Amino acid sequence: MKQTALLIVDFQNDYFSTFGGAKFELEGTENASNNASKILELFRKNQGNIIHVKHESPKGAPFFEIGTQGAEIHQSVQPQDNEIIITKNFPNSFKDTNLKEILDELDIKSLIIVGAMSHMCIDATIRAAKDFGYECTVISDATATRDLQFGDIVVPSKYVHAAFMAVLEFAYARIKTTSEILKGL
Repeated sequence: MKQTALLIVDFQNDYFSTFGGAKFELEGTENASNNASKILELFRKNQGNIIHVKHESPKGAPFFEIGTQGAEIHQSVQPQDNEIIITKNFPNSFKDTNLKEILDELDIKSLIIVGAMSHMCIDATIRAAKDFGYECTVISDATATRDLQFGDIVVPSKYVHAAFMAVLEFAYARIKTTSEILKGL
């Protein structure tokens, strides 16, 4: 576990239907974050490397507006004082952040990735991580997304999620469930 980091991406209030005033609700975020919290608990127990990634959007943005409660990290995976928090402004958690430098400083070789949205920030971050040479594992039931629309076609979130997990598994990451990863750590 020493050369592995848990990367928790964008589990922020605006994605949660249980957060009053959520501005961009996802399907299954509560279940996904509860699963992520189990992995987080194990990393904390074993003094593992934990990195929280938080997206901030400019004033007037539809969600994650800087300085709002909606942009705050959700209570289910709330960082502790000794845990690293990276603030990003793009889907790729590496773009214009010090994430790569932190991972290198910690001598991290592999990442376990949880968070949201499967089709956006999870996808972009994993592709970048793989390009940097990190071994990536995505926890499929600790990630979430939403329905997407293309023209007059609405793609249900479960199909969006499954398609992106399949694509990532094809060339970028191992895909595991929470129970599988907890047994293996």
